[in-house]
Amino acid sequence: MADLSTTYLGLKLRNPLIVGSCGLTNTLENIKKMEDANAGAIVLKSIFEEQIVFEADKFIESTDSSLSAMKKGFDDILQNRSYDYIEAMDYMINFAKEHTLKEYLDFIKLVKNSVKIPIIASINCVSAYDWSFFAKRIQQAGADALELNIFILPSDINKTAANYDEMYKKIIKDVTKYVTIPVSLKLSYYSSSIVNTFINLSISGIAGMVLFNKPYNPDINIEKIEISTGKIFSSEDDYSRSLRWTAILSGKVGCDLAASTGIHNYETAVKLLLAGSNAVQVASVLYEKGIDEIKNILDGLNNWMDAHNFKTIEEFRGKLSQINIKNPAVMERVQFMKSYANIV
Repeated sequence: MADLSTTYLGLKLRNPLIVGSCGLTNTLENIKKMEDANAGAIVLKSIFEEQIVFEADKFIESTDSSLSAMKKGFDDILQNRSYDYIEAMDYMINFAKEHTLKEYLDFIKLVKNSVKIPIIASINCVSAYDWSFFAKRIQQAGADALELNIFILPSDINKTAANYDEMYKKIIKDVTKYVTIPVSLKLSYYSSSIVNTFINLSISGIAGMVLFNKPYNPDINIEKIEISTGKIFSSEDDYSRSLRWTAILSGKVGCDLAASTGIHNYETAVKLLLAGSNAVQVASVLYEKGIDEIKNILDGLNNWMDAHNFKTIEEFRGKLSQINIKNPAVMERVQFMKSYANIV
């Protein structure tokens, strides 16, 4: 039997399969099942920036004057977060009021006292808020690492690519200044220059990057002629973007890489490890097939390694990254042109 252990964010994992942040990681019962299914680590369901702002403002003062601080906090965050409609804004504010930081921090403590595998806390953030209030509390609660799920849609005509890059850097600086646990970024593929931006981010104090988060995408209902909700879960074909950019960035960035979105089977997990990822995150497949699917993916990975005489993950990780293949251009435009030529 192969040795599936690996290292990610400086954490020793028994295998590279991490359960990504999702609703399934919001209960101790599920997390215990994931540990029993042999998951390498678990990312807790994200806490939203609105919750942090609301709670931080409450702690500023206990008198009526705290209302002004609370209002300022919400005003600041609303300027940075793009809401699709007023109902979404109202929902997030009410959600922040009902789901407190104390609950989240208490949950981290509960989980850490109940399981042995690494637990990674998660913040869903979109602005350069003053993270000193909360980052320290995440660490004090016992989290092994912190994942910042940052999705900033570059849709503001008044902002340049440099403006967005600076926002990422400020978030990183404000978090890493106050914690010693490893910090990772879960990023989107919306960037004017992914390679340049991500390499610069990788040497800014983070320990890892997750490629990529799955954004909410709107759809159109042609019968009602209105905007509708897009597909929530990933499909088996969604891994290709993560595969390409993992392979291109592997060996060039100054931190670990984890692949996410579209990992539904062991074959895809193997591909992304070959491309150079240190770990892979799964979520959608667990909704579709159940938490025990973790075992099936790991069994498939183990059998594949045995069949190819690999004793450890490191023997093949990154074997097919761009810097390690004979024709690096195959990860770029040449691949498309070859396929196009075969079709026509």
